[in-house]
Amino acid sequence: FRSTRLKAVNNTEISLPNSVIVTEYVKNWSKLEQRRLDMKLRISLNSNAETINRCISKIKTVLKAHPNILEETVVVYFDSIGSDANVISLYAYMNTADYAKYGFKFVGQAILRFVMGNASSERVLENIKLSTKDEKYKIVNYSSEYKDEIIKIIHSSFKDAQDALFDSRFKTKEGVTDIINKIVEDVYGEFLPEATSILLYEDKPCGVAFANVTGGKISNIPLVAINTEHRGQNLSEWLLSQTVKTIVDWVKLGTKDFSEINVTTETNNYRALKMYRKVGFREDYCYPQAYLLTGK
Repeated sequence: FRSTRLKAVNNTEISLPNSVIVTEYVKNWSKLEQRRLDMKLRISLNSNAETINRCISKIKTVLKAHPNILEETVVVYFDSIGSDANVISLYAYMNTADYAKYGFKFVGQAILRFVMGNASSERVLENIKLSTKDEKYKIVNYSSEYKDEIIKIIHSSFKDAQDALFDSRFKTKEGVTDIINKIVEDVYGEFLPEATSILLYEDKPCGVAFANVTGGKISNIPLVAINTEHRGQNLSEWLLSQTVKTIVDWVKLGTKDFSEINVTTETNNYRALKMYRKVGFREDYCYPQAYLLTGK
C-alpha cells in the first residue's frame, strides 16, 4: 500500500497509510504566526509569600518588556505547592512561531519505566550477570562520607554531556555540589539513601546510582554515573540493578508502595538506553527538550 514515512524524535520510522492521512485532519505547525509560551517555574519551598510575589512581579516585567512577546497576553500566577517546590505558572504568546529565532535548540528526551509487577522486566532484572570477576569491586549504600568523591564522578561524567547544555551546573564542581545537595536534602523529592548504590573499587567510590521519590507512588533514578576507566565491564548495569532490586524488594515486602521506577535520558544516548533496557526498563514516550545556549 502507498504510505507516508515520518521520523519520530527518537529516530524510529513511522509509516502511515495515505488513506489515513487524507481522511484525517492534518495540523501544519509551520503555518503558525504566533506560538504560546507555557511554563512552570519551581522555587524553594522555603520561599515566603513576599518572595513569591516579588518573583511573579519581576517575571511579568521581563516578559512584557521583551520585543517578541505580546504584552497583553502575559499571565503569571502562583500555581500550587508541590511536594518539592512552590510552582509559578506563566504563559504568553510570542509574535513568531520559530523557536530557533530566539536561539533555542532541541534535544530528544526519552522516558523509560520499570513497572512493578511486570514479569518480563523482573525476569530481565533477575538475570543480570556481572562480566568482571574482580573482587576489588563492591556495592554499598549511600553514605555522606562518599559525597566529595561522588561529586567528582558526576562532574567528570556530565560536564561534556548534553545535560550540561540545559543545566550548566554540571559544568563545574560547585554546580554539581548544588545538584547533589538538593538530591540528598529532599529538595527534588524524598531521597532514598538505602536504595542509592555506590560502586567501590578498592574501597574508593567509582560509580553511583541515585534514587528518590518524585511524587506519589513513583520512584525515580535521577543520576547514574561511573568513572571512565571502570566502564565496559557491565558495572553500570550491576550498579543500577542493585538500586532497582532494592526498590522492587521493598514493594514485594510491602515496605514501600511504588507503582513504577522511571528514568530520563537523551534519545540519542544509545549507551544509556542500552543500559536501562538490560536492567528491565522500557521506553514509554519521548519529547523534545528546548534549551538556550548561554555561553557560560
